[in-house]
This record gives sequence, C-alpha cells and structure tokens, in this order.
Amino acid sequence: MKISMDELRTLVANELTRAGANEAMAQATASGLVLAEAQGLGSHGLSRVAQYSTHLRNGRANGAAQPNVLRRKGGAVLVDAQEGLAFAACELAVREAIAAARDNGVAFAGVVRSHHCGVVVDHLRAVAAAGMVGLGFANSPAAMPAAGGKHPIFGTNPVAAVFPRRPRSDLPEGASDPLLIDLSLSEVARGKLMVAAKEGRSIPLGWALDAQGQPTTDPKAGMTGSMLPIGAATSPKGAMLALVVELLVTAVVGANFGFEASSFFVDAGNRPGIGQAFIVIDPGALAGNDLYLDRLEVLVTEMLTDEGVRLPGARREALRRLAQTQGIEVPDALVAQWRSVSA
Repeated sequence: MKISMDELRTLVANELTRAGANEAMAQATASGLVLAEAQGLGSHGLSRVAQYSTHLRNGRANGAAQPNVLRRKGGAVLVDAQEGLAFAACELAVREAIAAARDNGVAFAGVVRSHHCGVVVDHLRAVAAAGMVGLGFANSPAAMPAAGGKHPIFGTNPVAAVFPRRPRSDLPEGASDPLLIDLSLSEVARGKLMVAAKEGRSIPLGWALDAQGQPTTDPKAGMTGSMLPIGAATSPKGAMLALVVELLVTAVVGANFGFEASSFFVDAGNRPGIGQAFIVIDPGALAGNDLYLDRLEVLVTEMLTDEGVRLPGARREALRRLAQTQGIEVPDALVAQWRSVSA
C-alpha cells in the first residue's frame, strides 16, 4: 500500500525508539531512511530499519548517544557520534561546517565513533540550501581489497558532492535543482547485494568475489567475500580512490579503519566506530556567488546540448517529488506491523 512520507517517518521513528534509540536519533534516522526510499534507493531506505533496530538491541549502536563537538580550530570541526546511529551526528557536523565556512570560506567537519550514515549526498542538501558547495565522504566495514589484493580492507567508501544552482521561477519545477552526485567506490553499492540476497536473485560477474577471492554471481557469497572496486577489471584507480577516502575519514579525523569494524550485515559484532567527513566551500569567498552560478549554468547548458544527458540527481529528485504527493509503496504486512506497534 502507499502511505505518506510523514506517516512513514513517524512509523519508522517509533520502531527505532522501541529498539532503544532516543528521540533525536530516531527522528533524524527515520527522516534519512524515508528520504532514501522516496528517491528509489531501497538499499539505503526501509530495508535498513530492521538492521538498525537489531544493532540498537544488540548493543552495536548506542541508542542513548548525544552527538557533540569535540574540538574546533579555524575551519575544522570534529564531532563525536558517541557510537550511536550516524544521522544526527552528520546533521550536527554539516551545520557546524556551514557556519564555519561562512566565517572562513571553507570548512572541514569530521565525524568519529560513527555508524552507517545512509545516502551521503542527502546530508549535503542543507549545504546547497545555504548556497554553498559540499563534498561528503564515508568509510564502512571492510568490503573491498587493496589494488592487487584479495581480502577486504577498505569499505565501499562513498563520495558525494552537491552544487547549488541559481533558482529560476520561469522554468518548470526541478529545472534548477542542485546537482546531486553520490557514488560508492565499489562497482555497485553493497546494499544491492543485500537486496538481491533477500529476493533470491543472482548478481552479475564483476560485482563481487567470494571468500576465496574468486568471482561470484551469488550475492550471499559476495557479502561474505568482498566487493570489487570501480573498474577493477582493468585499472587500480577505484582502489586508489577508496584508499584516499579511507584515510580522509580515519587517519585525518581519528575514526576506525573499515577492517577494524564488524560488518553491518551481521547482528552480533562490535560498534563499528567508523567515520564521515564533510567539506563545505563558500563560492562567495572565491569566484563570487554570481560568477559561480553563471559558470555552473554555462556547463549545465553545454551538457544538455547532447540528447540523453541527465543531470546528476534529476531522477531521484523527480521520484522524491512524486513520493511527496503520492506517498511511498510499502508492503502491507510491514505497514500493519509498524502501525500495530505504534498503536
């Protein structure tokens, strides 16, 4: 059945609260998961509710966590997620980075002792709303080998960016949306293996290796083995990018390496303690806001001269708007379960 995003946020927040999350954590997490689902990103949406709830109940996530700023220096900010779910900590880090970028022109906010943070670019929406450029990075439990290796060391380590555009009231809705860029450095996001395993589907060769380091089409074997970096069949570039992200969100900010964190896809294990990092840039401190917006539109116009070019984020924004008016399709049994619990 289809239910509204507002009701779905309430149901998910209630489920997380029942599992042990405090109100702020439950609300921030529910908003992030429902937003992902609305954009058609099921692997980072409602499929994570049961996983997060189990981690809260099993002590893999601290439901009482209250994220706080550990230190500031110039445009640098460090936020402690206190081993809770990551969403509220990431919200705090981005707010702090926006404020610091206003003062300094650029800011870097790191998050330590964290957990899975969902769709990284969604944390940057506030940056675009503030008229700034945002970059986001995260590591995750080990899922990919180093270049030439076979055992998992790096996470799938997503990279995200947001570039605001000049609002245009004379164009159709969505025509001046920010550019939303988000990609994991594995050939595909690991959540796609989770979904394929639940649905009993095979996966294409080139996505993953099994525990013996051999190519596999079995998503379960891939989840116990390792993901392949982008372009691994022909180049080490994907693994090198994963290394850059790993170091940015661990050595630079003090979070755990991916190989030190238990998989998100197991119920028992440690508190992952992984990291996130957000860079916020005020274009007004460099090119100037007007020139930045002008130059961005020159590029967008040139891109759109080729038929078939779709701006990054356009599809997910169209789906989000549709979900806002028509609701989100959720299995009847799941809605009934969550409603009965809420009641």
